[in-house]
Amino acid sequence: MQGNTYDAFAAKVRKISTLNSVSALLRWDQETCLPRLGAGDRADQLAVIASAAHGELVGREMEDLLGALRDHELSSESPFETRVNIREIRRSFEREKKLPADLVEEISRSQSRGFQSWAEAREVNDFGIFEPCLKRNVELQRQVAELYGYREDIYDALLDLYEPGTTVRQIDPLFSELKERIVPILESIAGLQRPVSSAFQAPACVEGQAAFARQIACDMGFDFEAGRMDTSAHPFTTSLSPRDVRLTVHYHETDPFRSIFTILHEGGHGLYRQGTEWEHRGMPMGEIVSAGVDESQARYWENIVGRSRAFWAYALPRFRAAFPGVADGFDLDTVYALVNEVKRTLVRIGADEVTYNLHILLRYEIEKDLLNDRYQVKDLPGVWNDRMHDYLGLAPSNALEGVLQDAHWSDSFFGYFPTYALGNLYAAQMDRAVRRDIPDLDDHISRGDFLLLREWQREKIHCHGMRYLPGELIERATGEPLSGSFFVEYVEAKFLAARGSNIASEQGFF
Repeated sequence: MQGNTYDAFAAKVRKISTLNSVSALLRWDQETCLPRLGAGDRADQLAVIASAAHGELVGREMEDLLGALRDHELSSESPFETRVNIREIRRSFEREKKLPADLVEEISRSQSRGFQSWAEAREVNDFGIFEPCLKRNVELQRQVAELYGYREDIYDALLDLYEPGTTVRQIDPLFSELKERIVPILESIAGLQRPVSSAFQAPACVEGQAAFARQIACDMGFDFEAGRMDTSAHPFTTSLSPRDVRLTVHYHETDPFRSIFTILHEGGHGLYRQGTEWEHRGMPMGEIVSAGVDESQARYWENIVGRSRAFWAYALPRFRAAFPGVADGFDLDTVYALVNEVKRTLVRIGADEVTYNLHILLRYEIEKDLLNDRYQVKDLPGVWNDRMHDYLGLAPSNALEGVLQDAHWSDSFFGYFPTYALGNLYAAQMDRAVRRDIPDLDDHISRGDFLLLREWQREKIHCHGMRYLPGELIERATGEPLSGSFFVEYVEAKFLAARGSNIASEQGFF
């Protein structure tokens, strides 16, 4: 009887997963090729799918199945994967049943309209166009948080959606210490390096950049038989299944390096999705465990691999072949200096490894205050500008450089931003473990051999699905509990310890 019940449960869960994948496909289409006049219809379509998926999850049939499987979930004789699937669906059921169906539909419509409004606001650099939609998104997310419930901070209810088990009380001290240790490092670097990016002009056709990005993704191990690559205003990755993973890239005609780091980042997300186990597709055991761990895979490939000397030993000859004349006179040392230049910037995307977390901490603080009703949406541009000055000593001259630069709030992704910083911390800690297990990793990377790294990630991270909570997974993969010290030590070693080297002094990097 239990076997039949679990089979019915698994079929139900996979049906919900299929509905969610349809929604994901509609959102992918919305951000890549939807005609402007189709936005209203798309909002209605997404609302119907969201309501159907929600109804399947919180309906009486699922409640009865979970009740019948309670003993199965708690029995040590049940397969561990089975217990994980029941546990995670029960967790989702108990959370989502608190939301009425009309609220779920309204949130979906608001997300779709919010994205279109944000895009229109960016076109004319006018926050006022986006303000009403953002205000509504915030109101709806407050309602969601109150219905979910929380013990201490309203933000906890939303943070838990993206990083299960994580609270403001846990990450506040982690982020505060990170800021305290990174700011002095930034000041030290600023006094040592000479800028190199101003001397580099690199016009490169979009078609050539796309071909080069695809080649990098292939070399990383991304399977284009189970995925594709397209363009969008804001790069992202969508997974419909391990056999249908979609990456998007945004190209800049005068900056081909940006598309390289974008495909490394999105490719890292894509490898995680393709690395989940096909037999568990549509079930929690076949899903990513959290946004933070997901970001760790992307940030690892983008920064720890992509900004390494070893990577450019592999990439520079291929770059010269792909873009004749663009990098003439640029040797390995110069390119390494270029891609690791540290400078305060207004825009998060493309920020260097040292300042990036400061961009995230700024957004995290703003989100917490906004959700806790410490200021109003109309105050957001001024609050943003003030905090940008406090964190990075810069003042945006317009909304595009400031509050309109990210799409996340248009999609109601409140609680997501801190996972970027957590991802950086996870990635640095994983790098210590990777290099312990693969001592000659740089030699492999310099030859364009990424297989050992990809397989390490699959064994330690990708294949586990939602078997463990994020912190537990990281500790199992690295042998130590999460600590910000690994990231700080990584930054110090990379940007400060090398200041006396001949290469650094010759190239004017430090």
